[in-house]
Amino acid sequence: MAGILVAVFWAILVSFLAVVLVRLAQTLRATTKLVADVTDQAVPLLADASATVRSAQTQLDKVDAIASDVQEVTSNASALSTTVASTFGGPLVKVAAFGYGVRQALGRRTAPEPEPEPARGRGSARRTVIVGRTVPSARGRRRERRNARGQKD
Repeated sequence: MAGILVAVFWAILVSFLAVVLVRLAQTLRATTKLVADVTDQAVPLLADASATVRSAQTQLDKVDAIASDVQEVTSNASALSTTVASTFGGPLVKVAAFGYGVRQALGRRTAPEPEPEPARGRGSARRTVIVGRTVPSARGRRRERRNARGQKD
């Protein structure tokens, strides 16, 4: 009886191990298939990513070339504006000053000259002429001046 009991126990154990081994084999087959599918899909994705990186590098090289060209154009424009300013700046200022002087001279020539005021002694209102304008003198005014502390001088 003990031999039969050990044989039945042994048969149950072998069946249980057989079921476990069959399921393990199925799991290994599914895993192998999954790895093969991932590999099949990953290779084209990696190739596309590599092509994209190469394209981005090409575009960056083009942008770098454009940026260096823009920098060169900017420096050339700066040099040109400096050259133009130094070449034409001085003569243009002189021509403008000459034109202003001619206008002032022609304006004085055509405008009637004001009659001089008679002198009224020491306290007379003196006027100073500056570039065609009459400005009252500060000497004739009697204003009390105050210093920085607010006291009379």
